[in-house]
Amino acid sequence: MKLSEIRSILHEKDIQLTKSLGQNFLHDQHQLQKIVDLAQIEPNDKILEIGPGLGPLTEPLLKAAGHVTAIEKDRRLINVLKKKFENFNNFQLQHADALQLIRRSELNWSNYKLVANLPYSIASPLMIDLAWGEHRPSAMVVTLQLEVARRLMSEPGTKQYGVLSLLIRLHYLTGQSFEIPRGCFFPEPNVDSCCIQLIRRDRQLLTIEETVVFKRIIKRGFSERRKKLMKLLKHDWPKEEVLAIFEKLRLDEKIRGEKVSLEQFIEMTKYLHQTKQDD
Repeated sequence: MKLSEIRSILHEKDIQLTKSLGQNFLHDQHQLQKIVDLAQIEPNDKILEIGPGLGPLTEPLLKAAGHVTAIEKDRRLINVLKKKFENFNNFQLQHADALQLIRRSELNWSNYKLVANLPYSIASPLMIDLAWGEHRPSAMVVTLQLEVARRLMSEPGTKQYGVLSLLIRLHYLTGQSFEIPRGCFFPEPNVDSCCIQLIRRDRQLLTIEETVVFKRIIKRGFSERRKKLMKLLKHDWPKEEVLAIFEKLRLDEKIRGEKVSLEQFIEMTKYLHQTKQDD
């Protein structure tokens, strides 16, 4: 779908795009194909697309995959999408708020790949909800604000490293990525974007019970970034247990959460969970 076609449809249907819905449609054909290529779609793959808009990404997804389920919140775009893809028998369209749908339902996405130009306003919570669901997608290839993508790819010791990167990377490995200039979208956003590939881990690093502790540690540990991690953790765990795990991991008592690796947080989680079980 070219920019001229997007403009024509919006004019014909008298649709004014809504900023609150994050409606910035990617029209650059080269970038759209790069997203599809990054998703490594096989003919039998099932794809979940959130926020298809006018369908610029939907069309190449339908041609590459066995099935595409698209979730669109804007009622004005539903009829446009239905008409545009009426000849595709591998297309399912749902009119729903994707964030609410995923939070309220027990749908199984484990055999799906999420491939989407995500609305900026819901991208982070949506990805966390999917990643932490029991039936998480096998991969997520998503276009995000560049700043959010950098947070996902960040390493310990950087200012971008924090809750988002740790919550996602507990369940997913980061793969390839590429930046997308703002001029490739209509209307043009105020920021550049990035498409990032996330691949579900073959083996879960923590048990379901331990993940509850992990989330609690992460959220407490980054609740006040300038404070020492040990001091923050003492709000929730006995002093002697916190001191013991810091000694075991050879962590400086003055260290902040932003310098602790995922692997160290995992070991911390296992220890604090086990000590609770032993009480």
